[in-house]
Amino acid sequence: MNMTPLGTPLATRIGGLRLAASAGLLVMLAGCAIPNMNSGPQATAPVPEQYQDWFDGGRPVNMEWMHKQTVKKADQAIAAGNPREAIRLLNLLTDQGFPQAHYELGKLFDQGKAVERDPARAAENYAKAVSTPSYILGHASLNLAKLYREGDGVERNDLLAYHLLRQAVEEDLGRDARLMLADLLVEGGQGVKANPQRAAALYTKAAEEGQDEALLALAKAYSPGGWLAEAPERAMDYSGRYAEALRERAAAGETDAMIRLAELHAPDGLLGDQPERRLHWLRQASQAGDKDALAKAGSALVDAGKTQQGIAMLEEAARNGDVDAMTQLGRALTERRPGEARRWLEKATEQGSMDARVSLGRMLIDGSAGAADPRRGVALLEEAAQRDDPLALAALGDYYMSDEVDASQPYIAVDYLKRGHELGHPWATQLLGKAYLEGRGVSADPQRAEALLREAADQGQSAALGLLGQAYLEGEALPFHPSRGEELLQAAVEAGETSAMTTLGEAYLAGPLEARPERGLSLLRQAAERGDGYAMVVLGRAYRKGEGGLPRDLDKATQWLTRARQAGHESADEAMTRVNRDLGAQGDIKALVKAAEAGNRGAMADLGRAFLEGKGVQQNLGHARTWLTHAANAGHNGARADLGEMLLDSDPERAVTLLRTAADNGHSGARLTLGRAYLEGEHVAADPGQGVAYLRPAAEAGNPYAALLLGQAYLAGNGVEADPKKGEKWLNQAVQSGDLSARANLGRVLLRGENGVTRDLERGKALLEEASVQGHPGAMATLGREYIRGGNLQQDVRRGADYLLQAAEQGHSSARLSLAKAYLAANGLENASQEQALMWLNNVMDGDSGMALQTLHELLSDDKAIKALQAEAQASAG
Repeated sequence: MNMTPLGTPLATRIGGLRLAASAGLLVMLAGCAIPNMNSGPQATAPVPEQYQDWFDGGRPVNMEWMHKQTVKKADQAIAAGNPREAIRLLNLLTDQGFPQAHYELGKLFDQGKAVERDPARAAENYAKAVSTPSYILGHASLNLAKLYREGDGVERNDLLAYHLLRQAVEEDLGRDARLMLADLLVEGGQGVKANPQRAAALYTKAAEEGQDEALLALAKAYSPGGWLAEAPERAMDYSGRYAEALRERAAAGETDAMIRLAELHAPDGLLGDQPERRLHWLRQASQAGDKDALAKAGSALVDAGKTQQGIAMLEEAARNGDVDAMTQLGRALTERRPGEARRWLEKATEQGSMDARVSLGRMLIDGSAGAADPRRGVALLEEAAQRDDPLALAALGDYYMSDEVDASQPYIAVDYLKRGHELGHPWATQLLGKAYLEGRGVSADPQRAEALLREAADQGQSAALGLLGQAYLEGEALPFHPSRGEELLQAAVEAGETSAMTTLGEAYLAGPLEARPERGLSLLRQAAERGDGYAMVVLGRAYRKGEGGLPRDLDKATQWLTRARQAGHESADEAMTRVNRDLGAQGDIKALVKAAEAGNRGAMADLGRAFLEGKGVQQNLGHARTWLTHAANAGHNGARADLGEMLLDSDPERAVTLLRTAADNGHSGARLTLGRAYLEGEHVAADPGQGVAYLRPAAEAGNPYAALLLGQAYLAGNGVEADPKKGEKWLNQAVQSGDLSARANLGRVLLRGENGVTRDLERGKALLEEASVQGHPGAMATLGREYIRGGNLQQDVRRGADYLLQAAEQGHSSARLSLAKAYLAANGLENASQEQALMWLNNVMDGDSGMALQTLHELLSDDKAIKALQAEAQASAG
């Protein structure tokens, strides 16, 4: 036997143990020989050569009788609290090659009862014990297999665990070797091929030998979604036999058996949802002294709708110091007695409960505890997240994805969601899938999004089904597939998902699904009765427009939109504004005035906008200001923004205050107005940095005008460090959103290679021409000057003049001035008044357009006029 020095690293010492291979080892299990699993293209790998000594077989040499007294003395030393003496005695035996002594040392360090637990030293001694055949070979093999299976003290090695477990099974220990080997064979492992049939045979044999957990494993295997062919009758038979075994143990007073019986009767239990049976066993466990059972029973009662009884049990357990009960009680009282709920969660948090910390954090963020305290709520969640609490990670991801924080936060959100997903939390998986679907915080990846959402749905997140169904109906992130979308949404509806009811109901009324007004109304009303504000909005819009076969009914539209307002849905005001405008157009403005006078801030805002725009009533800026002021004072964010814009010219200080308040409360239009004002120094002192800060969130959220302004700022270095790449990126984003000004700006920059942007004549020209075709005067003026000047485009003065005239007709001031200067030069009147020249130009353009062009073309045949235009174009380009 090779004995490696103990100073050698553990892996080397174990690897150097001598064993002879036994490739054809056959073991009888369940009346049949184990087939050779070390053959075939995907077979389990054989024993690695360096570990052959562990499996050499041979006849055991039982030397127990020679050293029995020494082992006994070692046991007595441990019992007396003298582990050093025990180790000394056992080392005397290991020096003589006594395998039983190595096994006893392995147990000592494995169990950590008399000494500090040291799984690495335990593995070392177990390995030496199995290297020599003895009566403890099977026990040492099993214990060593557990360490390798779990990666405890040694690097995880499923292959070694597999062969050690087979060896332990061969020894017929009467322990859990068969169960462990079966567990490994269910799904396989590194180097170990899955063999469900063999696993089933092992479980069956273990069950015959009285291993209750084998019955449970077989019940799960034959249940829906199990790893064997679904067989409900067999699953129920094994479940019943397992329950019977548990009842015998429960009758003997085992509280663990009582708890497991309760779990069998839970909603997802093998014996089906049987609340009364579940509560019976939880009460039994509680009466038998299981402190956790009282809390579980209370929670079960709350889940079963027996709220008062459940809360009473939770209160009793909480008063007895059960921290989990405090947490469950806090959750149960959140909507009923929020102050008391918070106190229990605070107490549980103080005692170290991560679950309470997460529940309290979420409560403080959404304000359900009375007074919202999002900063502390986030801090609590982050503490839990640092300990890899998956729910905390998911909650933080959800928080940072919301509109309550800066728009740059989705990137932080995704980091949290990825960690939560990796830890297996289905809500985090769903939110991460949604992020990939929308391209928020990550680059849009529809395939990844679909995979994540389906994974979340498989884990019980019915909202993920709704998200997928909606995406298939929209046909943007995922391919348009109405039937698939309808199927997924219907599945989400059947699972009770309210938002899916709304989405499907809207699709039946407004498309893209075939119109089914009765079904659509039914779904939307169900969702509305559950408090879904958007369902109310959809119903209001449908009655306003007469969609999906519904009769147009502004009274019903008003009723639904009023409920949506009361529910706080953000789009209700806008929808109601349209209804009120329709009513006003029909001469029924009194209804709107009455609602406004009654103090409805949305109605005040609607009436103010109606007077401002002259929609449904005669335009009256005084009345508009009055009603918008009332609405703004009542806290209506949109009214603040509208009133702020209205007052910019007359009362800029108050206007900016209103706009800031609206912007701080999330109003995108106010942010854009302030961003532009601070960048340009219009109505306020120029503060480009503040302007960029207002614009960036809107740009990142996809607003094209904000992206345009940001692009211009980065190109010019206005408020930010000049960065041509970022400038071009933001302008491109605005272009892709269809913004004409961005198209004209980016076209000019690319054509001329301005602000450090790499010149791209072909794309620059194409962008300018597209913007010109769509009527952008700046693009026309740029093309006109470039054709006149030549250089970037082939010179064509006549064509350039045509573009300048088109721009001038659109009111482009510098184009008009260029043409006026050409007129002056052609007539030798360079020193004449520009006002006179512009007046002449107005007269030309006010006439027949064909005659205007002919007049200008004749004018521009003059060398002086051409030179004047070229000089003007050159100066503009410079």
